[in-house]
Amino acid sequence: MSTYAPRHSPSAFSTPASTTLFRRLTWEGTVPLEIRVDSKELPANSDRGLECYYVQAPRVSYLPLVVPEIKRYLLDVVFDEAAARVIKEEDWWFESEEGNILKWHWPIGLIYDNHTISQSTRPNAAQAGYTPLRLILHLVSPPMEKLLLSPSAEACKQAFMGQLKEADFIRWGSTKRMTGLRKAEQDGLWEGIKEHNFDEYWRVASKITPTTAPTRSNSPPPPPSSTSLHTRPPSADPGSSGGPDRDGASSVRNVPVRIYLPDGPVLQDLVTPLLDDGSIHTLAAFLTSRLPLLFPAPDARKANLAYALIQGVLVPPEAEMAWLGACMAGADGWVNVCVGLLKEGTRYP
Repeated sequence: MSTYAPRHSPSAFSTPASTTLFRRLTWEGTVPLEIRVDSKELPANSDRGLECYYVQAPRVSYLPLVVPEIKRYLLDVVFDEAAARVIKEEDWWFESEEGNILKWHWPIGLIYDNHTISQSTRPNAAQAGYTPLRLILHLVSPPMEKLLLSPSAEACKQAFMGQLKEADFIRWGSTKRMTGLRKAEQDGLWEGIKEHNFDEYWRVASKITPTTAPTRSNSPPPPPSSTSLHTRPPSADPGSSGGPDRDGASSVRNVPVRIYLPDGPVLQDLVTPLLDDGSIHTLAAFLTSRLPLLFPAPDARKANLAYALIQGVLVPPEAEMAWLGACMAGADGWVNVCVGLLKEGTRYP
């Protein structure tokens, strides 16, 4: 069993305490995984009583980054020396218990949430709760035509950087913020993910991510208080007297958002922080405009038929899309909204 300990070193950038709080909560989220080697592919003389490995994996991490740890366990406990010499890590790939091939380039938290909403469509499925996501590890014959990219950490890094650049373009209308970073800074983003180091990642990410602060200053963040921890800073309000902020969450062109449906397509659309009438674009308005049958308009007087998960959290419908983009986006810059179907007798919100 392995866990990733959160790191609590002082933050290296200035941002309101509430923003830092939610970013850290998102960063430190973990999901339980049960990884079992396919019994048909276990090498001879393997210890078949120990082929399961349990890990509490960071939501922001990726399967290729967990593989070295799994390999160390298997070599130490399960495989003998002969098997250790012939095992090729580049041939490994994962699938779920249901037989779905897992995407290497998806964050682990998204894989978990996508599994959760898929279970919501199965009438006899047990309540997912926080039970481990059971994965089958295959040691040979990766189906490259379905994996789409090489199951390696380097390929995953390239996919991650591509997602960051796409999110950057959607937010600001260009990729100048990403391309303006030095190579060492771009590499620092990935190193922050690899080492699960909040401050190393955000030291660079704060240069490309919208802020809820009125300006980017070198002063330290205000101390936590009941106000700062539970209310949105005034500067995030379009009508704030703090003046225009070109780096503010409400000043972006669009929020990078994707909708994931149970066993269905991934939907992507342009999501402005404000509506045409100047009002704040909320999660409820966003879901109603894209999925009106599942999230009826308030004047329809019908209950919602589905719920929305972001980073494993049932997000209140009144949450602002701009705030979600600044505080609850994944490390790749995207707000991933996973939509599951409600069971009979349950409500959202």
